[in-house]
Amino acid sequence: MPVVGDLRALLRLRDFRNLLAVRLFSQAADGVYQVALATYVVFSPEKQTSPAAIASAMAVLLLPYSAIGPFAGVLLDRWRRRQVFLYGNLLRALLACVTAVLIVIHVPDWLFYASALSVTAVNRFVLAGLAASLPHVVRADQLVTANALSPTAGTLAAVAGGGLAFLVRLLASGSNALVVLLGATLYLFAALVSLRLAIGLLGPDHRGGPEHPSLLEGIALTVRGMAEGLRHLAGRREAARALTAMTLMRFCYGALTVMLLMLCRYSWSDNESDGLALLGIAVGVSGAGFFAAALVTPWLVHRLGPLGWIVVCAAASAVLVPALGLFFAPGPMLVAAFVLGLATQGAKISTDTVLQSRVDDEFRGRVFSVYDVLFNIAFVGAAAVASLMLPADGRSVALLVSVALLYAATAGFLRRRRFT
Repeated sequence: MPVVGDLRALLRLRDFRNLLAVRLFSQAADGVYQVALATYVVFSPEKQTSPAAIASAMAVLLLPYSAIGPFAGVLLDRWRRRQVFLYGNLLRALLACVTAVLIVIHVPDWLFYASALSVTAVNRFVLAGLAASLPHVVRADQLVTANALSPTAGTLAAVAGGGLAFLVRLLASGSNALVVLLGATLYLFAALVSLRLAIGLLGPDHRGGPEHPSLLEGIALTVRGMAEGLRHLAGRREAARALTAMTLMRFCYGALTVMLLMLCRYSWSDNESDGLALLGIAVGVSGAGFFAAALVTPWLVHRLGPLGWIVVCAAASAVLVPALGLFFAPGPMLVAAFVLGLATQGAKISTDTVLQSRVDDEFRGRVFSVYDVLFNIAFVGAAAVASLMLPADGRSVALLVSVALLYAATAGFLRRRRFT
């Protein structure tokens, strides 16, 4: 098969293998650290978890991507990217060790969150640097295959890291600090692997100079570019509608995620270990929905169009959320987790397709920066709203009905716009 041959050719490239190893260790560490943070906030025996605490944890995990992401490229065009991987991962290893100490000595939550926020903030530079470095280790005709292989492998590494974190926590009697130290070790491995890459190999080819703006000018250009991306998007109605629908559906998914966490913690289990095991099952089921979406979305988009498939995803969610969720029982909720994983990922794939095909190439990067910000802010905003509506046990008819109505409104908005 040609694809297999292309992959073999890539893996024969020493520098590509080393860059891929940096990604795998780095993203596996991210998966470990994110699970450690979530389980410390939600499943620690000494903590009485609230929806507000979950919302805070999600803000720590996601807001750095929204706040720092659009500006990361400005600095990555000035710093040697190999050094970003080396010092960025060393810094994250150190900060993760600090976080582990803070867990052990039971500091106030704000100090713990500040430490965790520092770790996740550095992550954006590393991920952006990995993407920017790829053209330096493969030929131009290999970029498509390399872009398919690297992010997919990184995602799988993050999932594997998360699974390893669940396992270590269960075997170590709920030791969140030990899980964080595991993440710190993987960050250290990522830093050490980066030493196998030459300092100047990954660029940037030109740092500063008359053809490059200053740092402050670069930041100003980034802000201006995002505003231009929004204006361009406003003139591409199909793209704007898809992005609006995806933002609303991401908001719904975020609110239901907080509800699921509270149900696993307080309603479906008598102890933290059982609740954590249920959460792991739910995450796996939702991931299966994401995988199913990758299989069926191309076929359905071909028949319904991308906006038509988003309508179906939103409408199905509007019907199934109350039908399955109002039982507040593990079985129906796991079915709902699969359906919502499929619907959310199906809508995202469709939205990506619309933006890639309807937005002019010169604006595409800026529009995707806007997309990235909206995607993460919607999830954090949903967590904040859910924290105001959810009781301690996570059973809220009002939240379920509100989310179902928002799904229905999203489907109605897209369907009406399609025929006007």
